[in-house]
Amino acid sequence: MNAITDVPGVLVGHHQRLGDGWATGTTVVLVPGGATGAVDQRGGAPGTRETNLLEPENLVQQVNAVCLSGGSAYGLAAADGVLRWLGERDLGFPVGQQPHEVVPIVPAAVLFDLPRSDWGNRPDAGFGYAACETAAATVEQGTVGAGTGAVAGSLKGGIGTASEPVGEVTVGALAAVNAAGEAVDFRTGRAFAADHEVAGEFDVRWPDRPGSAPGQRTDLNTTIGVVACDAALSKAEARRLAVAAQDGLARAVRPAHSMFDGDTVFALATGARELPRRPGSFATADRAGGLDALCSAAARVFARAMVHGLLSATAAGGVAAYRDVWPEAFGGRFG
Repeated sequence: MNAITDVPGVLVGHHQRLGDGWATGTTVVLVPGGATGAVDQRGGAPGTRETNLLEPENLVQQVNAVCLSGGSAYGLAAADGVLRWLGERDLGFPVGQQPHEVVPIVPAAVLFDLPRSDWGNRPDAGFGYAACETAAATVEQGTVGAGTGAVAGSLKGGIGTASEPVGEVTVGALAAVNAAGEAVDFRTGRAFAADHEVAGEFDVRWPDRPGSAPGQRTDLNTTIGVVACDAALSKAEARRLAVAAQDGLARAVRPAHSMFDGDTVFALATGARELPRRPGSFATADRAGGLDALCSAAARVFARAMVHGLLSATAAGGVAAYRDVWPEAFGGRFG
């Protein structure tokens, strides 16, 4: 499906409110069977929860979900609903003798979309719970979930996803595109990461004309997302995957990782397959080479996911979408 859910054991759910003074939402990446978790945070203005426990030296190895939300720091409350949903199903870190005595592990990150909604309208625990209820293998893209109020530079941002096989391993990414930087070269109408396209997946004919920047810019943004694979990785190896995915982010928006972004990427490794090995000159090069191949793919799929988020977005909160500025790119498929 060219989605993060091509990684077996990964599901995605969204919940959002759009209209009547609302333009925000929450996206949950669920791993009911658990996954090794890691994180890489690059921007100067992050809003996160439970990221310290993902450090390699700390106790917890597996996470049960990642919560991505709008609402800036207020939106971190959405993770409470994810914990409740998981706890009701006895999914979490065991802390007692009974099956229900668990603490769900739910790292979270938020993006800044407050100007898109009336003040006070932001995700709460109910958004996180509702997103879990919708979790499935099919991933809706665009102005949904955490991408509902997202803005990419001067244009509407949104949720995007992509995947790539690396031998028998699958690497997938999901991005909530909400960058302070631009994702498009306004001199040509071409997305900066357009050259990452695989097999015509973007389904556009890139224009070659200038476009105006119609959006109401804000320098308080943040791209957040998840990269996942089904390889067996340690927490330290999974973090390398997240680091590489940030490279994909930097290919897709310019500038990236500013003082006004809180760019944060989580990594999930479900462990269903052994890490592919590649021969090399060093004693550990076979394993390191295999990890390097996954990291290269992580950068590519995250960049592609960001282009999908841009192209799938629809106007909201007074911000025009790519399709509004360059409608000819879509060959009329949006009417």
